[in-house]
Amino acid sequence: MSTRGVIHSTAACVIQQDGRFLLVEEAKGGPQTVFNQPAGHIEPGEGPIAAILREVEEETAWRVTLTGYLGLYIFHTHDKTFHSHGFTAEPLALLDTPLDPDITATHWLTLEEIRALHAQNRLRSPLVLRRIEDAACERGYPLSVIRE
Repeated sequence: MSTRGVIHSTAACVIQQDGRFLLVEEAKGGPQTVFNQPAGHIEPGEGPIAAILREVEEETAWRVTLTGYLGLYIFHTHDKTFHSHGFTAEPLALLDTPLDPDITATHWLTLEEIRALHAQNRLRSPLVLRRIEDAACERGYPLSVIRE
């Protein structure tokens, strides 16, 4: 089956605490790891809210409370289109669970450190910095705009 013409529905979460943002470091087959928000595909039968809460726990071992909806971000690669739901959250509790195998580490980084990673081409996609900057500017919507 060709991925051309298929829309990939994903969710990503900006988690902020004390002026720092929680990012995951991922091994993606290149010479260097890349940094991303906790994010992933929305599974069949799952809505974006359930998906992001699951992904955050799997990728960071943090339980969070969602605080807002940043909106729908659309990203095109050479052969795929992603519709990515962006959320904001606050951390509640660090769980004693293993991280997803693709995640090499988690990091609490400042906006300046994230911008430096962007300049080094170390962010998974341009959406990583865009979502963080939107969250830092308090752009967004109430969670009630999503009807699951």
